[in-house]
Amino acid sequence: MRRHIPLIAIALLLLCSNSLWAQRNGRKIEVTGDVAVTQLVEKHIEFNDRLKTCPGYRIQIASLSGNNAKSNAFALRDNFLKEHPDMTAYIIFDEPNFKVKVGDFRTRLDAYVYLQYIKNNYPGVIMKDNVYPIRLDLDTLIPETDEDALY
Repeated sequence: MRRHIPLIAIALLLLCSNSLWAQRNGRKIEVTGDVAVTQLVEKHIEFNDRLKTCPGYRIQIASLSGNNAKSNAFALRDNFLKEHPDMTAYIIFDEPNFKVKVGDFRTRLDAYVYLQYIKNNYPGVIMKDNVYPIRLDLDTLIPETDEDALY
């Protein structure tokens, strides 16, 4: 009985998907379907092209709660940015805490190296396995010359 479940699922999928038909014309395949689906896919592609992000990591330097948590979080973020002007910092409200997170690291190893660099100044620093969409600076990712490329 268990072997027949995938076959039944495939058969139901083929029977229920009557809004999408493919016709073979020589070497080209023409797909006709609902216009709304095509528009949604085009919007998704346009959104991804504008956003220019990829999965990445951040380091949490503080999680604050209490009466002055918001103002303390903003003050901590501002102090961090003064000490590390080349880094990015974010304040995230995760009720009831204000969390201060720093960095847009492409790999967990990059985040861990930076964590080791700042852990003495920020004793509550942690790195969780949360993956965030980080902004890409495409100019720094594409080497200008062969000498700049990493092999």
